[in-house]
Amino acid sequence: MDWNLIRSFLAVAEHGTLAAAADHLGVSQPTLGRHIDALENSLGLILFVRGRSGMSLTEAGLSIVDDARAMRAEAERLTVKAAGRAQSVSGTVRITASEVVSTYILPSVLAALGDAEPDIQIELVPSNTVENLLSRDADIAVRMVRPLQNDVIARKTNDLGMGTYAHEDYLARHGTPASADELFQHRLIGMDRSSLIIDGMADMGIRAQRTSFAMRTDDQVAYVELIKAAAGIGFAAHFLAHGHPGMRRILPEIEIPALPIWLASHQELRTSQRIRRVMDFLHEHISALPLNAV
Repeated sequence: MDWNLIRSFLAVAEHGTLAAAADHLGVSQPTLGRHIDALENSLGLILFVRGRSGMSLTEAGLSIVDDARAMRAEAERLTVKAAGRAQSVSGTVRITASEVVSTYILPSVLAALGDAEPDIQIELVPSNTVENLLSRDADIAVRMVRPLQNDVIARKTNDLGMGTYAHEDYLARHGTPASADELFQHRLIGMDRSSLIIDGMADMGIRAQRTSFAMRTDDQVAYVELIKAAAGIGFAAHFLAHGHPGMRRILPEIEIPALPIWLASHQELRTSQRIRRVMDFLHEHISALPLNAV
């Protein structure tokens, strides 16, 4: 059976319409429609009910969708194994990292990698979501938490030191808080939908809620830039503050735990010479950065 027919069947089943499935797969709607027709003809089954609101699985379609997903999982596993056999130090390596790491740490490291390995092409995916290494959303992930996926190997490479910071212009206008309690008398910068900062403060015995923060954003880069622009007091990596002369650390007695930086890759890909080369290069250069220095 043509695997492309199964892939098209799953895309329509999971996205609900030909248009959405075609966009996901990067094919045309007519092509996708022909795939569904061909699969139904080969199986002798009606897999979908075509309606004005989209495509709904029939009982027959529902009966095979789990088997189709199992086929997809095995196809992905085969792809990973095949990629792991590639021994040429050339080709593409896809790296995903958080927005802050992608913006402020990796560019200089990747520039050096480009000089050292000109035949390796890099795809950088800034993302705060945990990418699925098994399904090849990325070859290498740079994460602030240790990956717990099966078949994923991880290597700690550094620690990202954190502190409480404000721009000197903000402090000149509003004064400097003398204690953690006085923080809440100031314009604090927090996160919008994420509870990361509130949970972190709770772990340190500091109670806060969403409305404690006058400015909120979940975008990590925008968060740092708000502090730099004297919009309020926030929490930032030491190395980012060092790079801006107007940034001032306040309340050093608030000890924010450092964030560990992990490199992760699927274990099958560790037999790929180019991916191993990039992993080793990233580890060597990131570990050498003074990311935990106050």
